[in-house]
Amino acid sequence: MARGTGRAPAPGGVVAGAPGPGASGDGATWAGATPPDPHAAAAAPASLRAPRHPWFSAAGRILLVAAIAFVLGGLTSWGQLLLPPETASLANSAGGWTIPTAILVLLLARGYPEAAIAGGAGFVALTLGYAVASGWRGIAFDPTTWVIIGAITGPVIGCAAHALRRRGMQLALGTSVLAGVLIGEGVYGLTVVADTTSAVWWWFQIAAGSVLLVVGALRVRPWGLALVALTGTVLVAGLFWSAFVLLPILVFRG
Repeated sequence: MARGTGRAPAPGGVVAGAPGPGASGDGATWAGATPPDPHAAAAAPASLRAPRHPWFSAAGRILLVAAIAFVLGGLTSWGQLLLPPETASLANSAGGWTIPTAILVLLLARGYPEAAIAGGAGFVALTLGYAVASGWRGIAFDPTTWVIIGAITGPVIGCAAHALRRRGMQLALGTSVLAGVLIGEGVYGLTVVADTTSAVWWWFQIAAGSVLLVVGALRVRPWGLALVALTGTVLVAGLFWSAFVLLPILVFRG
């Protein structure tokens, strides 16, 4: 049923505003209205397409982190063979994996959930890449233990890296975790395995962690949170040192 227009018929039975006998072109004129744009109809299907879900983009970034980490893990295995003694510890340290993972997450992740997943995926991919490259070199390596460790610690590193993009307490805590890991392992290298490794990389890690701590402390507001960053760094470094001392006893005994 047609809806009423609310207008009276014009003389001759023609409704006002309706196409009249004098129409030209397509046989219709429009009174008081803009003629339809033929290009709008063609463009309508594209404009009505559903936007891509944000998780598609997030998944792509996470996969990119994992892919790069897999390659870096493989290079780590070759680095143990090719690097000079002064820097060989780079390819045999947690800091050697923490730094690139944190940088990748810092640059690519959007939000803490994505950073946590990317951090875990990055550490697991590093271990798997190392295992594959070691197998090519003829070295047997069971990645199970380090995959579990990476799946647990990776999200923490990922969230800490993403926190560097924030302010306040989040920045202070993120700085504490990353600086503490680097300084803690550096101290471990100088005090526990100094007889079998070069001190060059361990001092580099301590310097890198110290620089990160200073930069983070200068960026936090209010200024009192700089004390939180410093205290947290000391605590994380101590926990990391203790964990690495106990790890061979708890995991690799026998």
